[in-house]
Amino acid sequence: MSFDEEWRQIQTDVAARQTRMRLNRLDGGGGGTSGLSVRADDLGLVGNNAFELRDRLGKDGKHALKSTEAAATALKSDNFRTGPALKTLHDTWESQVKTLLDACAHISDHLDYSIAQHGKDEADISQSFTGLSVSRISEFFE
Repeated sequence: MSFDEEWRQIQTDVAARQTRMRLNRLDGGGGGTSGLSVRADDLGLVGNNAFELRDRLGKDGKHALKSTEAAATALKSDNFRTGPALKTLHDTWESQVKTLLDACAHISDHLDYSIAQHGKDEADISQSFTGLSVSRISEFFE
């Protein structure tokens, strides 16, 4: 199967799944629970994994850069056409590793922020309802 065929198949599968998916709704019988929920522990775990991935990628993703650049320089100085090609490979790899490092940092930072902000929101909501009677609280939902 070619890449294009496989990509079309994946897109078709995802589209079919999305039509069957029902997020954050009760089931038709009315006896179900919310289909979408997130706990701070889950977010923390994902954020921690992103941080660890970034740390490891920062070390392992660069291990061949110096030797590749040295080989590219040596080949180019000896007038081999593979020298500039190898330098292009080096530069592209370095750029892509940096992009992945930035993405991992962004994910980790965003999830840390989300957890902290959710805690603040919960505290604000709790504080706003403190001392209110049940009838007064129910007015908010009418």
